[in-house]
Amino acid sequence: MSRTRTALVLGMAAAGALSVASVTATAAPLPLAGSTTVTPAGHAFKAALSGKATLKAGSVTVTCTVSVSTGTVPAAPGNHNAAGPVSSPISPPTYSSCTSSMPGVTPTVTTSGSWSVSMQDGSPITATMTVPVGGLVVHTTGLATCTVTAAPSAPANVAGSWANGAPSSLTFTNASVPVTVTGGFGCPTSATSSTFNAVYKVTDTTDPAQQITVGP
Repeated sequence: MSRTRTALVLGMAAAGALSVASVTATAAPLPLAGSTTVTPAGHAFKAALSGKATLKAGSVTVTCTVSVSTGTVPAAPGNHNAAGPVSSPISPPTYSSCTSSMPGVTPTVTTSGSWSVSMQDGSPITATMTVPVGGLVVHTTGLATCTVTAAPSAPANVAGSWANGAPSSLTFTNASVPVTVTGGFGCPTSATSSTFNAVYKVTDTTDPAQQITVGP
């Protein structure tokens, strides 16, 4: 076999091997999420803010010291997912006793729509709160009149973590939330995202002697 034919054959073989490798790499399945079980099945719960919640958009930070949401763990077998998270609808969280980092400005936070929270067992246990379109609006009055709308065009998934305990806790640390800001002087109208920080203590309201727990 001539050198030209040999080089051609070797080149075709190498190209074939590369193609097979590429197909194999593309076809490799992604790792499956582990199983998740939230207990006690069917129990109602309350998530109450511990400390303060902050929502920062641009240079403006709104701080609230009271926030509450309620929900119910899915009844069995819906409280278990063999390959992924378990989701529960929750009431729109209420926010009150709020202040602004801008002097002379008073914020009011309103929430609406269908909210939910999902838990995925792991190390750590992850939590995702879903904010519906326009489900949280901050309106300020005083020296600056601004409106901050969270999840303005699509539902937003806010990443957090869960820790089992007595009571268990749901924590959001520098979680990013898409926003739009409208208003005049002093309003951070160029901001397209905000940073959310909060810790909620979650208690079982069906049986206060029990704890809401996430496991495999």
